[in-house]
Amino acid sequence: MPDSPVIDPRDLRHAFGRFGTGVTVVSTRSDDGQAHGATVSAFVPVSLDPPLAQVTLMRSSKLSGYVADRPFAVNVMALGQLDTCLHFAGKPMKNGPAWGTSASGVPVLAGNAATLECRPWNVYDGGDHVIVVGEVVALDISATEPLLFVGGKFHHLGRLVGGSPWEQCGDGDGGQWFADAASFRPLVRA
Repeated sequence: MPDSPVIDPRDLRHAFGRFGTGVTVVSTRSDDGQAHGATVSAFVPVSLDPPLAQVTLMRSSKLSGYVADRPFAVNVMALGQLDTCLHFAGKPMKNGPAWGTSASGVPVLAGNAATLECRPWNVYDGGDHVIVVGEVVALDISATEPLLFVGGKFHHLGRLVGGSPWEQCGDGDGGQWFADAASFRPLVRA
């Protein structure tokens, strides 16, 4: 088996940074019951049925130890919440963030573009990170524009670029990629 190529971690970080993401703060309660959170850009929707979402956390973070076995929230940051993002990334705000309320008792932030309350589903090894999958048990969506992150900088939504949103995956069951293709022939196993 050939040796794996040596990848410079800085180059890898820059390559990962070319993929634009939203910005979240994942929040839960610490061991002493206090609200605790961290800014996280590694958030991924996983499944609609069951409703699952994934966050990837640095293994060395306090948060990674808290969310494995207790409810947590994924606070999707709104454009006006840059100070809140920075607060949870290690640059504290003078008066702290504005907390909201949740029916389940999970600490959530006020003013989010969206909030997903989750209960632990599973935790996976992710090298120097921990991959945490949560089952979404409640959510709140606002019309507020989300905050975006790409290339190590925060951004806002720009103009639309062609195309239109879709309701289902084009290559999934009932997809439309080949529905009207007269010349499409499925692969036949020999």
